[in-house]
Amino acid sequence: MKQKTIWIVSTIMGLSFLALLFLQIRYISEMVSMKKEQFDESVNRSLNQASRNLELNETLRFLEKDVNAAARRRMASDTVVASALDPYLPHGKGYSSFETKLSEVNPASVPKLLIVRNDKSTLSQASKSMKEIVRNRYVYQKALLNEVVMNILYSASDKPLEERVNFKLLDHDLKAELQNNGISIPYHFTVTTREGREVYRCPDYDDNGEEYTYEQVLYRNDPANRTGIVKIHFPQMNNYIFSSIRFMIPAIVFTVILLITFVFTIFVVFRQKRLSEIKNDFINNMTHELKTPISSISLAAQMLNDDSLTKSPAMLKRVGGAIQEESKRLRFLVEKVLQMSMFDKHDAIFKKKELDLNELLENVAHTFNLRVEHTGGNIQMEVGAVDSAIYVDEMHFTNVVFNLIDNAVKYRKPDQPVNLLLSTWNEGDRVLFSVQDDGQGIKKENLKKIFDKFYRVHTGNVHDVKGFGLGLAYVKNIVSLHKGVIKVESEYGKGTKFTISLPFIKS
Repeated sequence: MKQKTIWIVSTIMGLSFLALLFLQIRYISEMVSMKKEQFDESVNRSLNQASRNLELNETLRFLEKDVNAAARRRMASDTVVASALDPYLPHGKGYSSFETKLSEVNPASVPKLLIVRNDKSTLSQASKSMKEIVRNRYVYQKALLNEVVMNILYSASDKPLEERVNFKLLDHDLKAELQNNGISIPYHFTVTTREGREVYRCPDYDDNGEEYTYEQVLYRNDPANRTGIVKIHFPQMNNYIFSSIRFMIPAIVFTVILLITFVFTIFVVFRQKRLSEIKNDFINNMTHELKTPISSISLAAQMLNDDSLTKSPAMLKRVGGAIQEESKRLRFLVEKVLQMSMFDKHDAIFKKKELDLNELLENVAHTFNLRVEHTGGNIQMEVGAVDSAIYVDEMHFTNVVFNLIDNAVKYRKPDQPVNLLLSTWNEGDRVLFSVQDDGQGIKKENLKKIFDKFYRVHTGNVHDVKGFGLGLAYVKNIVSLHKGVIKVESEYGKGTKFTISLPFIKS
């Protein structure tokens, strides 16, 4: 599959996953908002009804008191009227009640100033029309009710708020109204005056969740300075609201897992594709690298088998030497591949011993002196490390330095001399050394890939630099297995610097 097609499919699937995740989060957000609005409405409705119940209970209490007082006043009035009617009643009769006595009275004989009425009729109503009776009764009852209400309001509001409110009854009403509206979670409440003075706090009060407090005015029909305020909050309100969306959490978790899995899969696909391309390049490079020694050995074999050629000792020595050199080259290439396979399987076995890093660098530099001088350049040494004893595998670590210097020589600027600088120094409990050249340098986009196995900086179809792309991968593995760190700094066109840090042996 082409890389462009993979990118298109990956983008479409990634956007689909993100859209699905966004819709789920948006749905949960709307559900939380709706649940919060329902909760607010239910609490406010419950507070309003509890406040009304408080006012109704107080009104009923005062009405009952007023009715009892009115009944006592009426009984006293009936007694006075009965005494006043005694002169106008027939003598010698016994009357069982005030109503029976009143029915025997002759209205014509009663003075006009004396007016008596009961539930059925009055002496003064005999000459009035039914319409006037109804109107007078309505006006009288309305005035009486207004008077009673006003008396109740002003007489009740004169008392302090803590005497007017039955806090246990208020707590009971709040609990009942909240349950009627579907809210059965714990709550805490306080009662304060209009000025903010607290007059009551529930015994188990807790300020957790106090940032979401609901308020309701008590006795709102009273004068403003006589009203109170009940404040209520719910410590478990968030749990109550989010309990309705818990079923959506697994869906979001699975969507996130699928999204992560998808991203990881795409990453693996691209990585495998890149590794496939690198391995194809490796095969091409290996074919090119192996072709030269095989051709040389084949040509030497043909010369030995050609009877027309004179087999002088000098020629035989020359042909034998060519076969031996090309065989070594083949063996070296095969061993590189086998070494990387060994590191991949973690089967590397080191024969470590104490070495002096300064001496190791000088020995390898001496080996490369002739090759570097052949280009017109030179190798300089700056030995600054005082503590230079390291515990490493001599063969593998010599190969590390050899590979770094070999790369510097191979990737020099065309037809120009290469100059190398080898330096050592100490930092804390570690010893560091660097290999710096003034060659071609490495582009920034290639710096992170140069330690990958089989990777080689792209040079098109020109195979002027031999290798499989295994050298720096081998170097990084060896350094890491010796508890070291390797870093690279490079500027394209100006050169490259490799720095390796290792723990030194304390004397």
